[in-house]
Formats: sequence, structure tokens, C-alpha cells
Amino acid sequence: MNTKELNYAYKIRRALDESLEQIPPSTLQGLEAARKKALSAQKRSSPLRQFFMNRATAGHLQHFVRDPLTWITRASFVLPAIIVAAGLIGIYQFEQQERITEIAEIDALVLADELPLDAYVDRGFGAYLAERGE
Repeated sequence: MNTKELNYAYKIRRALDESLEQIPPSTLQGLEAARKKALSAQKRSSPLRQFFMNRATAGHLQHFVRDPLTWITRASFVLPAIIVAAGLIGIYQFEQQERITEIAEIDALVLADELPLDAYVDRGFGAYLAERGE
């Protein structure tokens, strides 16, 4: 909201507050009845949502600590996440070890070869190998 809209909203609020005392009691009772009717017609939240909202309140914290089934339920969500994370870490470690092994093999082949190391850096040598099909 920009400042003009905000000032306009404050003016409306002030005007409504000032005229509130002038509303007849019968109108206030009608508004109150309409509000109650609207609240009763409001969609009730689902039982599942109420269950989780009740579990989230502080009164159920002691129940959470005492009830082992709740711990098992929580572990059933956490345990697969831990297994997936451990699997990803294992795959990463395995791939790193494979890469290190490949680099070590290449280094051993380069060091065992009779060519000087400068030949591998020379662009002409790469073209020479390409022509020979090696």
C-alpha cells in the first residue's frame, strides 16, 4: 500500500469508529446474529487437520514423550531420509575413489612412457597422434 491508500484507509476507519456510537441497538443485534450465522456456516476444518493442530499444541508434548508409537512414527519419516543421505554420501565417496584411481593409472602410464612430459603439452604432438590414429 502506498501512503495515499494508507491515509485513505485511516480516514475510513476513523469515520466508522465515530459513527459506531450512532448505530441503533437493533442494528447491532442484527449484525451480531449475521456474524454468528456466517461463523456457523463457515467450513469446518478437516479431522486430519484438527488432529495435527492438536498434536502441535503444548498440551500434547507430554503425550509425545510418553507414547512410544509417536516416536516410531517420527522415526519412520526420519530414517528413510538418513538412509538416502548415507547412500548419496557413499556414492559420492565411491565416485571420488574411482576418479583418483583413474588419475593414478594415467600418471603411471605417463611416467612409464619414454616420451618426455613436454611432448604431451605440445599441440603438434596432439595433431601427430590424431594423424596416426592413436
